[in-house]
Parts: sequence; C-alpha cells; structure tokens
Amino acid sequence: MRRAEVPLPEVDERDPFLVALGERVRSLRARKGMTRRDLAVASDVSERHLASLEGGVGNASVLILRQVAQALDGQIAELLGDETTASPEWLLIRDLLRNRSDDELRRGRLALAETYGEAGSLSARARRIALIGLRGAGKSSLGQRLAHAMDVPFVELNREIERVSGCGLAEIHNLLGPNAYRRYERRALEETIQLYPDAVIATPGGIVSDASNFNLLLSNCFTLWLKASPEEHMNRVIAQGDLRPMAGSGGAAASEAMDDLKRILAGRAPFYGKADISFDTTGKSPDECFAGLIALVQAAIKKTQ
Repeated sequence: MRRAEVPLPEVDERDPFLVALGERVRSLRARKGMTRRDLAVASDVSERHLASLEGGVGNASVLILRQVAQALDGQIAELLGDETTASPEWLLIRDLLRNRSDDELRRGRLALAETYGEAGSLSARARRIALIGLRGAGKSSLGQRLAHAMDVPFVELNREIERVSGCGLAEIHNLLGPNAYRRYERRALEETIQLYPDAVIATPGGIVSDASNFNLLLSNCFTLWLKASPEEHMNRVIAQGDLRPMAGSGGAAASEAMDDLKRILAGRAPFYGKADISFDTTGKSPDECFAGLIALVQAAIKKTQ
C-alpha cells in the first residue's frame, strides 16, 4: 500500500533583495500618490510586470548587477549612475552621512542649507506659514481663517500653479504629465516666496514628493503639518462633494480606496514630519480646530522672536 505523501510547508524562496526592491518601489509609489495603473502608464511598463516587481519577483538581471557591484566592492547605485557617485566629493560626503541617525542627518541638511544660502532665518520664515498635509486636513478652510486672523494674504498654491501654467490641474496631469506639474509647482512656489514675505500658504498634498520643491518650502517657510486620521481625511473629501475616492461600486471599492489612502499617508508621513510643528484635527469641529491652531501658531511664532 502506497503511503500518502505529506505536503511540505510552503517556503518563500523570493530573494530578500528583490523583496526589499519591491517594497521600495511600492513605498515610493505611495508617497507620490500613484496607483499601480498610474505608474504603468507613466513608465510604459505593464501592470503585470509592476505587480511582479512589487511582489519581490523582479527581473533577475538586477541580481546580476548586485553581484557585479559587490565584486567591485561598491554599491549598485554606482552601476546605475546615481548622482551621489558622480565625483569624489559626492562619494566622500555620502560616506560621512552613512549610518547617521535621522536627527543627525537633519542637522547636516540644515547646515548645508545655511552654508549655501538656501535657508532663511527662523524669524523670517515665521512670517510665511505653509500648511502641508493630505487633502481633507483643512489646509484651505483653516488657512483662510488663519490668514484673516493674522491679517496677511492667503495663497492657495494649487491656484498659483494653474495661473503660471495657464491650464487646470487635471489638464496638467493628464496632458503634460507629473514632471511638468512639478516644474509649474516650483515656479509657483518661487514666485509666491518672492511676492509674499508675509502669508499663509496652503500647499498641495504631494509637494513632499519632490525633494527640491520640498527643500525650497522648508527653507523659506515656517511649515505646519495638519494631521488627521485616514477615515477623517476620506469623510471630509467626500463631504466636499468629491466622490473620486469611492469610485466604483460596493464595499470592495470603498475598502480599496481606504487602503490606498492609508498607503499614501504612510509613505508621506515621514516627510510631513519634517514640518516645524504639527496639529492634529481628528475629531475636532472647525471652530475647535481653529482655536487650537491659532494658539499653537502664536506660541510658535513668539519663540522665534
């Protein structure tokens, strides 16, 4: 009598390097607020291939590149033409920063910004307050009230982007693409900084996705992260009449939309966290939010004087 075969336990044979690569791709995609389909269109890579890449089943040639890099006692970035490998000075700076804590890296970034004249003084930055965070956090509504209370102009950066581009945000994204949008975002931010020494600025949620634009914002504005729970973000956007987060039918679509929002928030939160101060609006009425916000801002500005 033939003995019944006992099934062996499943073993994850995916290479840890490919798994980590997939996680970085997925994290970066979430930070930029792109769906996998968006990325497929922008990169001209099939969704199926991207799913394999994000799932840790990437192209084996990446492993070959890693082997070559290791054999050369270097990093794979050096084979891929990373900017930080372009000169001896870049390599020496990168080595100094390796294994530093996040707080040490922040001090280094601020020191570099000051050395190259990229950073304004704290007292000057405090006159220009920039609100950052996801849609639905209250940047527009609270920003307008804050600007009125402080008797300074209120600037909606999205409207400035439309002004400098000469077309709507949807047209920029759909016809010109994300790179064009970031260029217009940069121009709008530069003009706003030049024109308004005193202002409250509501920024697009994805401004943290571009390091250059976010550096410009951090260096010239006193930044405030308006936080909220994913559920509150979703409810507020829908209450404003925007049903796009819930597009589709049935509970599955709603669940997927919430999962996407949570991934975007998780990907951007470390960057939003670079703000000078933060304020959580979850569970608060508009009046409660404003009272808490203006008290926080006034206290923070007082410390800079």
